[in-house]
Amino acid sequence: MKKIIAIIPARGGSKGIPEKNIKNFCGKPLIAWAIETALKNKRLDRVIVITDDKKIARIARKYSAETPFMQPKELAQPSSRMEQVFAYTLRWLKENENYDVDTIVWLQPTSPLRQSHHIDEAIELFLNKKCDAVISASELPADHNPYWIYKEPKTGDKTLFNVMGQNIQNIPARRQLLPKYYFMNNIVFVMRTKNFLGKSPNLFGKNQAIYKMSDFYDADINTPNEWLMTEIKFKMLKSDKNL
Repeated sequence: MKKIIAIIPARGGSKGIPEKNIKNFCGKPLIAWAIETALKNKRLDRVIVITDDKKIARIARKYSAETPFMQPKELAQPSSRMEQVFAYTLRWLKENENYDVDTIVWLQPTSPLRQSHHIDEAIELFLNKKCDAVISASELPADHNPYWIYKEPKTGDKTLFNVMGQNIQNIPARRQLLPKYYFMNNIVFVMRTKNFLGKSPNLFGKNQAIYKMSDFYDADINTPNEWLMTEIKFKMLKSDKNL
């Protein structure tokens, strides 16, 4: 059987929200929600937290995640590339446990609205499409659609053009007529390990598929305001089983 593992990267030293990954979010450390959601998923063989912070590692283990090693400092910088982190993890598991991994499911702890079925559906799409990566995404709202985003007219120019270079006279005026665009919401990524281990390591390989999601679940907490807004949505989610 091909092995699929979840990796939850959680470095210490958050500046926007101090100790963000272990700060209490609706009754539990923020990272606990990502761990528990992953552990509910039966497709995942292991749930591993990668961190350079001993306090984060201790809390991750408390909630039944694995922390097989402490992340090297050079891979725990704001500028560190995730493909390097994943490649290091794969090499460590192979060299220390003789454990081979075929697929990584990357879960960010800053998306606590994620549900286990999102992980399951993304993996199912990945297996069916036989692609190198699946990227979760939400539909771009109409007021952010590139057809309705305009460039400032040049001096003396009296005609508006959108960012795609189209005259405003030729742009759909109704939301229903706009083509759909999607933005990466960082909720779940499914990736082949070969993406990180070749001569030109990259996250998403040569071919990808979009896992389309409701924008209700969008949450990537980096500021105090985003934290508060996500708490409101989280409480709505817990009180309404239809969401």
